[in-house]
Amino acid sequence: MKELDELNLPGNIGYTDDHEWAQITGETVRIGVSDYAQDQLGDIVFVELPAVGDSFGKGDEFGTLESVKAVSELYMPMSGEVVAVNTALMDSPELINQDPYDAAWIIEIKPSDPSEYQQLHKAAAYLDLLKG
Repeated sequence: MKELDELNLPGNIGYTDDHEWAQITGETVRIGVSDYAQDQLGDIVFVELPAVGDSFGKGDEFGTLESVKAVSELYMPMSGEVVAVNTALMDSPELINQDPYDAAWIIEIKPSDPSEYQQLHKAAAYLDLLKG
């Protein structure tokens, strides 16, 4: 387990209380899990992904991560329609442990309400949340 000061928390993305992240990429938003989440789960062995075209509200469950320790639900940081899924995770779920922000984004959405992004934690506030 990493110490909190060892976590990779990029400043250009937003974080949720449930440890998902969201990053605006032009007209769409990429979503994944934070370095903290992957570290706490341990070795990821399976990822359940939604289908392209599925729509979810903010806070809805959109998939699961299965590790050697537990199964963890994934929750939408923003509402929107899934426009892409990272199919590389089907064959290589361990990418989430290796690179949770770049190689291991989970889904990409077209947001229903782009202003929801402003409600996400910035990196410093997320770190404060983790510290309790």
